[in-house]
Amino acid sequence: MTSAVSAIADTWGMHDDDVGWGWMMVMGPLMMLFWVVVVIGVIWFFRRPEHPWSRPAESPAKREGPLEILDRRFAEGAISPEDYRARRSVLLAGTEEPRSAGEGELR
Repeated sequence: MTSAVSAIADTWGMHDDDVGWGWMMVMGPLMMLFWVVVVIGVIWFFRRPEHPWSRPAESPAKREGPLEILDRRFAEGAISPEDYRARRSVLLAGTEEPRSAGEGELR
């Protein structure tokens, strides 16, 4: 490849104190290729998800925990204060009380 480039460059007056068209034909496309690689590299670098300046990635939907769901349902009025307190104590204690048939249904 190097000999082919030198042969093309030498054909158009490289050694006559004149750079000539040979080097322009060789270096023009190489310069364009260099800048394309630089631009693609910069885009790739800044679009990586772990990069601190990258655009914000789509955040996964936040999952609510059991207490957050219970608090939200109480705030919406879906459960009574007594039911809220009973369920909250069960969740905080980490043990489940035995339920009678139909008691586990949500209103």
